[in-house]
Amino acid sequence: MSHDSTAAPEAAARKLSGRRRKEIVAVLLFSGGPIFESSIPLSVFGIDRQDAGVPRYRLLVCAGEEGPLRTTGGLELTAPNGLEAISRAGTVVVPAWRSITSPPPEEALDALRRAHEEGARIVGLCTGAFVLAAAGLLDGRPATTHWMYAPTLAKRYPSVHVDPRELFVDDGDVLTSAGTAAGIDLCLHIVRTDHGNEAAGALARRLVVPPRRSGGQERYLDRSLPEEIGADPLAEVVAWALEHLHEQFDVETLAARAYMSRRTFDRRFRSLTGSAPLQWLITQRVLQAQRLLETSDYSVDEVAGRCGFRSPVALRGHFRRQLGSSPAAYRAAYRARRPQGEKQSDSDGSGAPPPPPLQQEAPVPLQTRRTAAAHAVGPATSSLSTEGRAGAEMYAGGRASLPGQRSAP
Repeated sequence: MSHDSTAAPEAAARKLSGRRRKEIVAVLLFSGGPIFESSIPLSVFGIDRQDAGVPRYRLLVCAGEEGPLRTTGGLELTAPNGLEAISRAGTVVVPAWRSITSPPPEEALDALRRAHEEGARIVGLCTGAFVLAAAGLLDGRPATTHWMYAPTLAKRYPSVHVDPRELFVDDGDVLTSAGTAAGIDLCLHIVRTDHGNEAAGALARRLVVPPRRSGGQERYLDRSLPEEIGADPLAEVVAWALEHLHEQFDVETLAARAYMSRRTFDRRFRSLTGSAPLQWLITQRVLQAQRLLETSDYSVDEVAGRCGFRSPVALRGHFRRQLGSSPAAYRAAYRARRPQGEKQSDSDGSGAPPPPPLQQEAPVPLQTRRTAAAHAVGPATSSLSTEGRAGAEMYAGGRASLPGQRSAP
């Protein structure tokens, strides 16, 4: 789902400078941006829906660079305002950035920094988080972006606490969202924060979307890794882990294969993938369990063994924390949605014969905060893991969160 951070009193207490107005929302557009993400804040904040009970915002569309601006589909746009208009906004939204590998214009970054210093709320939708990070506004803060780009964001800006599982992250005066439709979730959240549940609900009805979506990005995560890892020595270890998920090993095993200490391995792994290795390993095993539940008739006990879990109880605990459902309920819901006539496979979906189950696994500490995906079976919220010894405590049933973060109710 999402989480708010109310543990940042300085951010919460800051006030707008005299020339800025809370009801003014500036949307910062760049050339090469996707039109869908760009249109989200324009639709939410730029249309008068007072007849439906939605308080009106005043929208300023601003060009972040010299125009005309061209979208990814080749459409040409002309923004009515330049960067100077941002000085009047109480909220500044960056819908997306054209390239996660190229730096944004310095003039736009300076405008964002000034806006933040003067108390404006800064919002990054999807890859817009890269613009906020380039401006230094995410340093030491929790943030999210599209799960596919989260490892790159974490690697390029190591001081940012990247959470690839959330739909959006509210850290008070700086907010970020996951890809595409999650921008709608964050904009609705902003309306809800400003004007309450009733206004957000009225707007959601107009947009024909849920007022709140449960779950996070986890249902969309896959086994893919950032391209940048391909040339790194850890790539071989990661590939080995993915090929041997049915075996029982822990992170110490991976560190040994990389000829690193556990501490060094943890640091290197996080810099490359954006995740702690324990969190990543558990997530991959749960994803493998999902695939087997979808494509085979193995019992839950057999699925647990074939995914490297030491027991069905361990599988059920991790599965419920990450997906908000038991394995049996997930399978039943998946089969209910599956088109008639589609046959179940006895393999794992890869065409290869399934690996034999193992009998015993060394305990793998669960290093995850509250997570969720609500695969049509129920809501839950999601959050990141703590490091080190805290994992063992969490495996025993506790939960933890990063400093300065708290899950939204």
